[in-house]
Amino acid sequence: MLRQRIAAACQRAGRSPDEVTLVAISKGQPAAAIAEALAASIRHIGENRVQEAAAKRPALADIWPSPTWHLVGHLQSNKVKLALDLFDIIHSVDSLPLADLISKRAQRPVPVLLEVNVAGEASKFGFSAQELAEVATMIARLPNLKVRGLMTVAPLASDPEQVRPVFRRLWEMRDSLDLPDCHDLSMGMTDDFEVAIEEGSTIVRIGRAIFGERAT
Repeated sequence: MLRQRIAAACQRAGRSPDEVTLVAISKGQPAAAIAEALAASIRHIGENRVQEAAAKRPALADIWPSPTWHLVGHLQSNKVKLALDLFDIIHSVDSLPLADLISKRAQRPVPVLLEVNVAGEASKFGFSAQELAEVATMIARLPNLKVRGLMTVAPLASDPEQVRPVFRRLWEMRDSLDLPDCHDLSMGMTDDFEVAIEEGSTIVRIGRAIFGERAT
């Protein structure tokens, strides 16, 4: 059903479903639930917290093929080293000092996305729309970082149409950047992913629609 909804949203936008990566957000879910998702052909797992991922991954170490692990939550500077050991891609680079620290600690090229606070919400992390172009250029010059795209968390809304302008604005910002590898748009969650896909999302972060309500 979820993949059918993704495919329908792609069809409305004149896109192929192959253009959209489904990341299962397993925050608050046990390792057994992640194993079930992987058995059902989920290939990408997202976690909000570094420590939670560290606790779960040993129980999933024997699963093959191993999934791609995405860090989608705020990354504290004291967790950077551990995060680099656990995750294949970091969605939530939200400051120049954090990007610089990841660059210095990385032993390999790390794919990252820059988090943008499109709606300017005081409660959310991310670059402002006004500073993005300048800071993105600076981050792209750092060694061992590959800026693959942008990420945002839309405001909560009773009607997904209310946040369509947020997704459209992120798409416009990505296209305005002069960065050759910056293609991805990580936007859209359980309540609004269809609108996000219609506005160009290449990565949707889905939790409840896959796992149900969180266990914790």
